[in-house]
Amino acid sequence: MEKQFDSAPGAEVSREEFTSVMTSLEPDQIISTKEHHHCPRRRLTRTEMLLFWAVRIYLVFMVGVVVYQIWTSVR
Repeated sequence: MEKQFDSAPGAEVSREEFTSVMTSLEPDQIISTKEHHHCPRRRLTRTEMLLFWAVRIYLVFMVGVVVYQIWTSVR
């Protein structure tokens, strides 16, 4: 197995350097890197969960309104 080296402390990687490295990797290397540096889901507060559920319900309602409007205009 290859040993993974961390960058030197204080070394900043520019966006262009990061992009060039990511485009040069093989697909299996990208997958391996993403699995190694996985970031878990964020824990949401009750307010955030309530807000997201309200947005979901609103979107379902609005899709129904749009479908109804299309259906009535076709008839």
